[in-house]
Amino acid sequence: MTDETDWYGPEAATFGDRVAAARERAGMNQGVLAKRLGVKLTTLRSWEEDRSEPRANRLSMLAGLLNVSMMWLINGEGEGIEGPLDAETVGEDMQAILTDIRLLRAEMLSNVEAMGRLEKRLRLALEAPQHV
Repeated sequence: MTDETDWYGPEAATFGDRVAAARERAGMNQGVLAKRLGVKLTTLRSWEEDRSEPRANRLSMLAGLLNVSMMWLINGEGEGIEGPLDAETVGEDMQAILTDIRLLRAEMLSNVEAMGRLEKRLRLALEAPQHV
């Protein structure tokens, strides 16, 4: 599968995207999955929104309940689910739009990382002793 049609690969999706997609494919809502995992609904939501990630034991349970591999959840490689559309059913215009969305997402992630580095530099500068 090429990057252009790999809906859940590392360049196209996040951990949370893959959890949500696999949960939906398994026919579960967030409440059901949270209960089966023994976690709060807010915890599962934070995983799906990429605000946090589960510890190894919960990740293993999550992969088992969703019938996907842990590696697929983490990085999109390995046993997982197929994307919602295959390349043959997607017209050229839609494929171009999807490619643009993925490129924009990659650019946004790069900008978020750059912003984090700048915030760290600012925090260090603010904590440094000021010379008068």
